[in-house]
Amino acid sequence: MDGKGRALDNIFVERLWRTVKYEHLYLYAYQDGWQLERGLSDFFTFYNQKRYHQALAYRTPEAVFQAGQSAENQVDKSIN
Repeated sequence: MDGKGRALDNIFVERLWRTVKYEHLYLYAYQDGWQLERGLSDFFTFYNQKRYHQALAYRTPEAVFQAGQSAENQVDKSIN
């Protein structure tokens, strides 16, 4: 929990939960917690692997992560 007036400290997480609610939770009526867990798992797979993000130059988070990992490996190889 942040202190009063510290909304910018967790703005990225707040935006994520807004997206989860508006793009998934409000669209589906789950019967129980097990279905909810499965639905959220599927949504987060979609969110990270298939959904393009404007802030990431219309790439997926997975693609950005993979590119970062490749860049780190190339730097490591050039140092050795």
